[in-house]
Amino acid sequence: MENYTVENWHEQFVTEEYDENGILTKFQINAPENFNFGYDIIDKFAELEPNRRALLWVDLEDNEKLLTFGNLSRLSNKAANMFLNAGIKKGDCVMLTLKRHYQFWYILSALNKIGAIAIPASALLTAKDFQYRFKAADVKAIVSTHSGEVPLFIEEAEKNTDHKILNFIVNGSRDGWVNFDEEIEKFPDTLERIPTKSDELMLMYFTSGTTGHPKMAVHDHKMALAHIQNAKHWQKVDPNGIHLTISDTGWAKAAWGKIFGQLTMGTCIFVYDFDKFVPANMLKMIEKYKITTLCAPPTMFRFFIAEGIEKYDLSSVTYCNIAGEALQPEVFNKWYEATGIKLMEGFGQSESTCIIGNLIGTTPKPGSMGKPMPLYNVDLVDDEGNSVPPGVVGEIVIKGEYCNTPGLFRGYYNSPEPTDKAWHDGWYHTGDTATRDEDGYYWYVGRNDDVIKSSGYRIGPFEVESVLSAHPAVLECAVTGAPHPIRGEVVKATIILTNEYKDKAGEELIKEIQTFVKRNTAPYKYPRIVEFVDELPKTVSGKIRRTEIRKNDFENAKK
Repeated sequence: MENYTVENWHEQFVTEEYDENGILTKFQINAPENFNFGYDIIDKFAELEPNRRALLWVDLEDNEKLLTFGNLSRLSNKAANMFLNAGIKKGDCVMLTLKRHYQFWYILSALNKIGAIAIPASALLTAKDFQYRFKAADVKAIVSTHSGEVPLFIEEAEKNTDHKILNFIVNGSRDGWVNFDEEIEKFPDTLERIPTKSDELMLMYFTSGTTGHPKMAVHDHKMALAHIQNAKHWQKVDPNGIHLTISDTGWAKAAWGKIFGQLTMGTCIFVYDFDKFVPANMLKMIEKYKITTLCAPPTMFRFFIAEGIEKYDLSSVTYCNIAGEALQPEVFNKWYEATGIKLMEGFGQSESTCIIGNLIGTTPKPGSMGKPMPLYNVDLVDDEGNSVPPGVVGEIVIKGEYCNTPGLFRGYYNSPEPTDKAWHDGWYHTGDTATRDEDGYYWYVGRNDDVIKSSGYRIGPFEVESVLSAHPAVLECAVTGAPHPIRGEVVKATIILTNEYKDKAGEELIKEIQTFVKRNTAPYKYPRIVEFVDELPKTVSGKIRRTEIRKNDFENAKK
């Protein structure tokens, strides 16, 4: 290929093959030894088409900022020079708590260029959370939002660390902190390429596990290329369109939908800089800025439906994806009825790109995650590592070389024991369980430790939650196993009621919900215990901590 453009530049980095229906069957990464997203995508696109839109940012006051690839290249060079001057070097860990601020994109690219390891983190972390992360990752510097109590929590955490952390702050100033926005202007916007290798570490995410301390999943530079499969073959991003993935930059979902694959395809990323998700506001943004492709968790689509999507002009939207949690068929069907667009589900982790998904050209089955993505060799296995037949629950595993499989993480940072627990016998063990039907579609069941074992049955919490969510009284729910002297465990549903049903909480509603579940799934799965609550325990990334509910129930049973 001689005449490269932004639209075809990615083709030199991957090998793709399709079947007779145009569906992707092979996706292979061909990463140059020195591939670096900052230089080989951002800077290259700035050379090919400097005025092409890369990022369209809007805040709550309707302030707008448009960054081109030329802007991103120059600003990332200035930031790289600033970090180098501050003593940050290759291999240093730099934490980013930047919410949805536009600076995140050129700061991340700058860290890529100098070979530092970026650690995006949630601005919802407490001082204790920051303290653990600073020590676990030996953090050298942090770039933080100015808003809220985040800087205060960071300072409190730093008092309990045994090494000095360089503090940078955006969108404001604070004593003892470097004002990033002012400091960056002191440095040149050119940068001589710093040697890095594609298998060197680039990015780290603290996993939002539901038990114990979060682990540190670390990725190399090749991971950016693996996300081409996400953006091109799952999200169907339009190089001339505008893509919106609703995610804070602190979550791995941002890597899936707001950075690598989308920019590599030349797509403009839309960023709405909000703190609290308000369905009406987001729908207005989609309408006003004519979003073409959209990716969000199923819960947000549920809120969109409840808000009344018929009140908004969403005709610009051509394709929608969901990830982050399992999809209830009810949400799929209602969105399709209202828009004519099918929600294309995908499954993956902080440790990976999309592992299982509904590729472009395939027909989704409502509630199914889809089929394994061509990049990965996926199977379902039992406790002995044997492949399970259709209809039987097994753990999702990926065959590959230990900590050196394209698209997957390079292990847990400085943590050989949990790395060996996840990677063994030639397989990466995800810890998530599913079933597979006769057509090869995968259906999510739950985390290994979430599966309920009752009277010889194995019951996945999601399959019960899917039914519960279809009841008009249920706003949100969590299904867990509660102790029982005869059955071992019984199904328990912890439910947040919708406003219309809050005054109806009681035995009559409990029986109605139980009957509803019996009628809509196998009767043995119905919740024998129903509890109404005002909120559910969640991780900082918003995942329900079923383990906390289960732990409290088992402890109470001992009293």
